[in-house]
Amino acid sequence: MTDSEAGETPRVSVTLDTKLQNVVGGKTAVALGKAFGVETVGDLLSHYPRRYARRGELSSISLLPLDENVTIVAEIRSIEERPMKARKGSIVEVKISDGRGILSLTWFNQSWRAKQLQPGMRGMFAGKVTDYRGHLQLTHPTYKLFGPGDDDEPEMPTDAAAAKLWIEQPVAIYPATNTVASWQIAKTVELLLDSLDSVPDPLPAELRGERGLLPHGRALELIHRPEVDSDWRRARDTLRFTEAFVLQSALVQQRNAARAQEATARVPAPGGFLDRFDAALPFTLTDDQQSVAAEIAGDIAQTSPMNRLVQGEVGSGKTVVALRAMLAVADSGGQAAFLAPTEVLAAQHLRSIVRALGPELSVELMPTLITGQLPVAERRKALLRTVSGQAHIVIGTHALLGEKVTFFDLGLVVVDEQHRFGVDQREALRLKGAVPPHVLVLTATPIPRTVAMTVFGDLDVSTIAMLPEGRQGIETFVVPLFEKPGWVSRVWSRLAEELALNRQAFVVCAAIAPKQLEEGEIADPEAAAPADVETVLAELRRNPVLASARIEPLHGRMTSEEKDQTMRSFAAGEIDVLVATTVIEVGVDVPNASAMVVMDADRFGVSQLHQLRGRVGRGGVPGLCLLVTTAEAESLARERVEAVAATLDGFELAQVDLELRREGDVLGLNQSGGRSSLRLLRVATDGDLIGEARGHAQRLSDRDPLLATVPALREAVRRRLDDSERASLTKS
Repeated sequence: MTDSEAGETPRVSVTLDTKLQNVVGGKTAVALGKAFGVETVGDLLSHYPRRYARRGELSSISLLPLDENVTIVAEIRSIEERPMKARKGSIVEVKISDGRGILSLTWFNQSWRAKQLQPGMRGMFAGKVTDYRGHLQLTHPTYKLFGPGDDDEPEMPTDAAAAKLWIEQPVAIYPATNTVASWQIAKTVELLLDSLDSVPDPLPAELRGERGLLPHGRALELIHRPEVDSDWRRARDTLRFTEAFVLQSALVQQRNAARAQEATARVPAPGGFLDRFDAALPFTLTDDQQSVAAEIAGDIAQTSPMNRLVQGEVGSGKTVVALRAMLAVADSGGQAAFLAPTEVLAAQHLRSIVRALGPELSVELMPTLITGQLPVAERRKALLRTVSGQAHIVIGTHALLGEKVTFFDLGLVVVDEQHRFGVDQREALRLKGAVPPHVLVLTATPIPRTVAMTVFGDLDVSTIAMLPEGRQGIETFVVPLFEKPGWVSRVWSRLAEELALNRQAFVVCAAIAPKQLEEGEIADPEAAAPADVETVLAELRRNPVLASARIEPLHGRMTSEEKDQTMRSFAAGEIDVLVATTVIEVGVDVPNASAMVVMDADRFGVSQLHQLRGRVGRGGVPGLCLLVTTAEAESLARERVEAVAATLDGFELAQVDLELRREGDVLGLNQSGGRSSLRLLRVATDGDLIGEARGHAQRLSDRDPLLATVPALREAVRRRLDDSERASLTKS
């Protein structure tokens, strides 16, 4: 008789792809899914411990951050239960300590806590740290006691040697939330590890042996349940390299798949659009521009689709290089779609392209604008030009992705400022081609080598570092209002001095209008509201030193027509000062603009400040950038601002930005709302490791394109290239 015939439930096979709910039950799986976005056994086993504590150690209470969820190890000092004054019921207050500081734990109407908790007990306590009358406290925290008092925790052994090992054994502390505590995760992970079948290894055996790494299943076991510190350290080293190798293998596979597609070769015709454009060009391309242009020309002349990223400093001339590629495509009868992140930028690109082409080429190529706020009649004409092929260059915003936008022969997709778009949007535009079009991605946000390998590893990367001749320098100064509040008046007088030289200026604010309180909401008197366009505009118009200045707003609540007219007026010199939001962050090109004032500069990121600064100093006049901040000296926010003021080198700032930003945001995922798809890999510090993994992944792919010799790697790559995971990885 089999086990099932005897009435026993047959064991269910559990793999990394098994749904959590099939192992731990629906309620637990739902809670973990909501908290961490995990769905499978492999997902949760990749939710690695944040750190390791010991049952005998105590945490530093004085270093706990306010308003954050924490898990600490501490000892109970006292328990007190007292009646509430204002209403019925009681308060249980427990004091815990690390020997130096005291933290209060408070529960309302839970008298049984006073019986369960006793002075001298140690355990892990989790909750949100708040300040009550100058004292740190956790309200209604969860906890797990070490030994007596907790059914899941074994008591400390009585044998001295065994007790020492028990006290010193690493205890995994997981990233947790206010709904799922660290030890609840640990308990679930333990169940998964006990149920898991043998885990196949995604690393080729020879590579694992060469690097002295653990088998994958053993590494998972030791990172979650180490006996000694060396266990989790070896496991972490193995899993970090495995993560890098799987990621790079996925990107290599993605790149190979793209190159395997059939595209139309685009070769410029002798005496055609490109030759005529080059002949009329009033300046000589820089060496970098010529080099990158040659790389692009070589790519689009192939029958496999180009997938190239061009990164370049603000004002380095990426657009003219992209325009030459568009003209080469037009020479072959094809069309180019130019995707811009904002209507202001799309409209400016149209004007600058028409100006660069000149009247004759503009008539023949018919550059066309498609945005969401075009009047119905204009939109109908634009759509007709696009579907008929009359428009060889189509410039637009997200509106280009709409179902009604159809191309006659889409040969090239140009994506400006890639960090503003997700992979799904780039893909939606690419799919509008009858055959896969060539893709050119532009970014003025310089990318450190490790990020380029990690995020854009399926693209060829070109760099334009040289600036065109004639560009003036930009002086950047920090205006520290925390220490020097009176300096703000000097900011406006300095602005007036620039205007007196017949120059123009930008003033950038983080908000459009003052925050409106909801009904019943009470303003926090200690929370400083960001400077907003409406308030600053009114203040500047009242300021005597700017009495003669023509000052106007520019922000996202204005209609497309209003924004376009404002930019036209500013470009024509009819407006002296634009008080704007970051709608002017990228691409806005007014050579006479010499001054940039950024209010609350500490509210912006390093790359964003560098982008904003790049709006001035673009013509023959030197630029001035004043970064106004109320951040305290030596704070992280102030450090970002000081870093921007210290250098004009965008590539140096990109590295600084990488080092200053929190790891979870290192791929820019806060912009897209996604979680970081990296677990142990740190692009700020693991550059050499990522490079080594890339080399191994490429060599394996060269000799085994389908990864047939390492089926576990093939499966890991499949998981990595899952649609949602791929989107999370590439939105940056």
